[in-house]
Amino acid sequence: MPDETSDEPVIEARGLVKRYGDITALAGVSCTVRRGEIFGVLGPNGAGKTTLVEVLEGLTLPTEGTARVLGVEVTEDPAAVKARIGVQLQASSYHRYLTLREILELFGSFYPRRAESMALLERVRLQDRAGARMSTLSGGMRQRFSIVAALVNEPELVFFDEPTAGLDPDARLDLWEIVRGVREAGATVVLTTHYMEEAQALCDRVAFLNAGEVVALDTPEGLIRSLHAPYRVTATSAKPLPEAAVRALLGADDVEFDCGPDGQTVRLRAKDAPRVTAALLALAERERVVLDGLTVQPASLEDVFLRVTGRKLSG
Repeated sequence: MPDETSDEPVIEARGLVKRYGDITALAGVSCTVRRGEIFGVLGPNGAGKTTLVEVLEGLTLPTEGTARVLGVEVTEDPAAVKARIGVQLQASSYHRYLTLREILELFGSFYPRRAESMALLERVRLQDRAGARMSTLSGGMRQRFSIVAALVNEPELVFFDEPTAGLDPDARLDLWEIVRGVREAGATVVLTTHYMEEAQALCDRVAFLNAGEVVALDTPEGLIRSLHAPYRVTATSAKPLPEAAVRALLGADDVEFDCGPDGQTVRLRAKDAPRVTAALLALAERERVVLDGLTVQPASLEDVFLRVTGRKLSG
């Protein structure tokens, strides 16, 4: 990641509420996005991620609250905001019989300032497909094109809404590099995702959104440091360890047990991983239990989300 970001706000959201009838999609969201950063908005499906970015993009009006984007109040002059931002929607649809170059030139005609079509295609390694129709592209190619289509007006701020959803791991890594390239070219990026590892790899700061509320906001490292026990310890054995004895280990936190036909898996969190693993090994020796596996890993954003919401992101 580039080292240079600015404290100058590109987005200032204050108390955003969005209701659809009896459903509250946003329940008082406040956040600031700094110039030059990749800002991640994470949460499960239905958390309000897409609604939040649609308000910030000027595509929908908030029920309550304010949002300034690039110094402009979105509700007062959404057209001025739209002229300076780029948007990749979660579900982008293009005319299947137009070529890639034709689509970019069509989109570019809507703006007074536009990027050259072939230069855009080169950024996502699609220059050889400039004359190809959308209907001939693979899923990964279509996602790459949807990113570059958001850059036709050389935007200062780009919104990527779940850009890697549904892609295989290799295609996702490919998209990560493209997103980094957008920031390196000078744009600020707002990225919504439900992939924790994606946010941890790409984002300078992350906001956790749950049930329409921001429940945590910091750098990925800061969020992980906020955990009382920032290490995950996992032990497997054919013979089970006594649950009460494991829970009583000094320094063990959030202990979970999974028992199946192949044996027991113990998962816990620890602040002092060496001390807890030593105690776990000593307990196994006393109980004459052979550990088939023992691993220690640093905590992830998934652990933070579980701590602040009480549930896993996937569930």
